[in-house]
Amino acid sequence: MKLQKACGILQKLKTNHVKISLRTVSNQVKADEQQFSLNGNHSQNIFQHSKCGSFTQDQPKLYNPYTHDGLLKSYLKRFIPQKHLAEIEDDLTRFGDAIVANIDHMGRNCELKQPTLTQFDAWGNRIDRVNTSEEWKNMKAIAATEGIIAHGYERKYDEWSRMYQMAKMFLFSPSSGMYSCPLAMVDGAAKVLESCTLDSTVPTDDRIVKAFRCLTSKDPSEFWTSGQWMTEKGGGSDVASGTDTLAYRQDDGSFKLQGYKWFTSATDADMALTLARIVDEQGNVPPGSTGLSLFYLETRDPDYQDPVSGLNGIQIQRLKDKLGTRQLPTGELLLDGTVAHLVGQPSSGVKLISGMLTLTRIHNSLWSAASMRRLLLLSKDYATKRKVFDSYLKDHPLHVQTLARWDMESRAAFLLSFEVVRLLGITEATPSGGSDEERDLLRIVTPLCKLYTAKQAVAAASEGLESFGGAGYLEDTGLPTFLRDAQVLSIWEGTTNVLSLDALRAIAKSKGQVLNSFFAAINRRLGDVSDKSKGQLRSPIAKVHIAAGDLRAFISQTSTQGSDTMFVAARDFSYSMTRIFAALLMLEHAAWEYATPADAHAAAMWCSQDLCPAATQFRAGAYSTTSTKLEYEMVFDDLKK
Repeated sequence: MKLQKACGILQKLKTNHVKISLRTVSNQVKADEQQFSLNGNHSQNIFQHSKCGSFTQDQPKLYNPYTHDGLLKSYLKRFIPQKHLAEIEDDLTRFGDAIVANIDHMGRNCELKQPTLTQFDAWGNRIDRVNTSEEWKNMKAIAATEGIIAHGYERKYDEWSRMYQMAKMFLFSPSSGMYSCPLAMVDGAAKVLESCTLDSTVPTDDRIVKAFRCLTSKDPSEFWTSGQWMTEKGGGSDVASGTDTLAYRQDDGSFKLQGYKWFTSATDADMALTLARIVDEQGNVPPGSTGLSLFYLETRDPDYQDPVSGLNGIQIQRLKDKLGTRQLPTGELLLDGTVAHLVGQPSSGVKLISGMLTLTRIHNSLWSAASMRRLLLLSKDYATKRKVFDSYLKDHPLHVQTLARWDMESRAAFLLSFEVVRLLGITEATPSGGSDEERDLLRIVTPLCKLYTAKQAVAAASEGLESFGGAGYLEDTGLPTFLRDAQVLSIWEGTTNVLSLDALRAIAKSKGQVLNSFFAAINRRLGDVSDKSKGQLRSPIAKVHIAAGDLRAFISQTSTQGSDTMFVAARDFSYSMTRIFAALLMLEHAAWEYATPADAHAAAMWCSQDLCPAATQFRAGAYSTTSTKLEYEMVFDDLKK
């Protein structure tokens, strides 16, 4: 714009009592370099380049996730003996600093630099190379060096070793760029292989011993990751009817696998455990779950690898295009003569993977709780920086109430997850393997914890993004990743309904013993809470007793109506057990000697909800034959037209 025209604009703006200063830069006057200041209201310029305002929003800051999580710190102090606690706290504090300084940024880059697949080289050779970022590769080294798997198996701190390991995983998971997923499968595989090496009825296999050593190593050059290749085209959770992979015995005792694995997370893993059916000499294939055997394979076994691709009879058909967890390479694999080795006895595959599923479900729960706590930490910091209607968000009671309810849910998720971790540590590290009650609780609470915390995490991620307003919807803030990644939590390792039915199977298989242990623990431990709290938690304690009584009555009433009623009520039944157990855990934490008033308030908030929705819905007739029939018509009538 010419100087003359600029001066004309100045003259007009003076009538509006606005002072304008015009600066010539490099001897060229440009209208988009004008700077304005309002007369009497602002001492600094509020516009630059005539187009954008001077306002910028301070972004939420990630503080040390250990030192700034009072719940995690108090929980460890409550359980871990003082002789171990100081050393563990020092390491977690150091690790929290490393997460803030480097690891969290690396995890973000794993999201921005997603894996790709190169199937052929320039000359037409099939190479099936999974390309991952340097940050993804570095996560493997960090996991090894930090002992994120090793701590659980070294058992340096006895039964509290698992608690230490999972506390470290809790800090690492939200910043790991989804590397926590392959680590969950590493832990599950290590659990299975360790049980085989300790089982005197299973012949010692040097390959299994080596694999266990690599899975639990702290040496990055030796550390292995593992895949968990169970899902085929026919389905995921129903492995009995969905597994078509065949295993052909070879003269050297190994097997060659032929099959198609439809969903294989950690496609770049060093090894994998997978299910297959052993074909006998007559060509017969055993059906059902009893026909499944577990196999161990190395993806790049030096004795059997393809001379071009380097893979062990594996073709990567494609990488999955997923809603979330895009940092993680997940593929469809064709197993074409893949050399594998039998784990345990033939036809014991389903039994063996139960230990693996326990670990991966615990990791799933931990991931849920960790993501909730991390996003909450960011949202709380943002509330101290974001002004709305002339006040910071932290000064709006309605916003604080929303965060408090979210905090309550995250506390329940945390306490549920770490109670399962505590029970796991006891059953692994104590000579007796824990009491009958502790083993029963581990069996029933593990699926309950996984299914409930996963649903909590999805809701919390949505609430969390909303707490940032429009910024929560923008990809370049990194916040939407929380929501996309959370959705897998209710799907992987069993959906909500599948795990609800699994809980029923656990009860039936034990002939009701796990349920007896559940109620015994509730009653005994509530009594301890009452004694410790000296009446201060009387009202919420009474509510939990009433809910437990309602659940007992529901079980008694439905037992006379056949199994169909309980199957229809399975989800509400699982929710009821979980809410009641979480209420117990929150009350216990509120009753310990160093509890805060906030701990007691959170427990009271949790206990004020419907703790036994199964009983509530039963009284409303929700599980009757009439209701079930009407629900079917409501859902599927449109398909008849």
